Amino acid sequence: MTKTSLICGSLATDTIMQFPGRFGESLLADQLHKVNVSFLVPTMRTEFGGCSGNIAYSLKMLGGDPRIVGVMGQDSAAYLERLQKLGISTANILIKADSYNAQCFVTADADNNQINAFHPGAMSFAHENPIANAGPAKVAIISPDGDQGMLKHAADLAELGIPFMFDPGQQLPRFNGDQLIDFINKATYVSANDYEMEMLMERTGLTLPEIASRLDALIVTRGEKGSEIYTDGKRIDIPVVAAKEVLDPTGCGDAYRAGLLFGITNDLGWETSGRLASLLGAIKIATQGAQNHVFTPESIAEQFEAAFGYRY
Repeated sequence: MTKTSLICGSLATDTIMQFPGRFGESLLADQLHKVNVSFLVPTMRTEFGGCSGNIAYSLKMLGGDPRIVGVMGQDSAAYLERLQKLGISTANILIKADSYNAQCFVTADADNNQINAFHPGAMSFAHENPIANAGPAKVAIISPDGDQGMLKHAADLAELGIPFMFDPGQQLPRFNGDQLIDFINKATYVSANDYEMEMLMERTGLTLPEIASRLDALIVTRGEKGSEIYTDGKRIDIPVVAAKEVLDPTGCGDAYRAGLLFGITNDLGWETSGRLASLLGAIKIATQGAQNHVFTPESIAEQFEAAFGYRY
């Protein structure tokens, strides 16, 4: 049986700029109705990102077989070349020649306050990229993407009989209660952080146990408090793994989900899958950027044994 994981979600580039001062020193509280300011940013870096790219990056290093189903624009060449060098298939990435890649422009100040602008670009056309073209898979994930694409991919995966994880992330507010209930009913797994989980319950009117009862597993992450996996009527508590450094949380959730997908495709069981996911989040947070951490299957196995006392 195939161990391929279909990774549906955004592919984006992040431009991150650092303002050495403080935004508050340039913004007048009584003049915010007519803001016209410019910040000098001596340092700037560009990072590869987007949920599907981040998940596929970590899953490939684990030894998984990710296949991205996403959309990119006319400026996709560098990102496509990177994915190909990593051995990640680009065959199911749709190119929209009249659009740009999804892009986030981040300006941070000395206190780590941020002013962000996000351009969805080609991501908005996710619904034009058919899931069926990606071939068979053991599991799929619907991560944040164009909202029409997320709806269509859920319907298509259900029709194809491919189990999938619904991971709405920052796109959750785009859906109403009925749409979210439909996602839950079609999905095999749902993954959300604690804030998203509260919003999911508020929007759907369902309690956490009611949501979990409709799924094979409900995964709730709680940052430094670890995570919980609800399955078969019980709760599995997943401990947090101490990070060597806490440098950048960007992409930590995506690394965590890569661990879950690897566990599902290799039948590791939920306790081991959750612990592997927790380890990957700790490794990612110690590195700047969402796709700059490096490991091998062997090094991960060793770190897992050191953290939990057994090999997966």
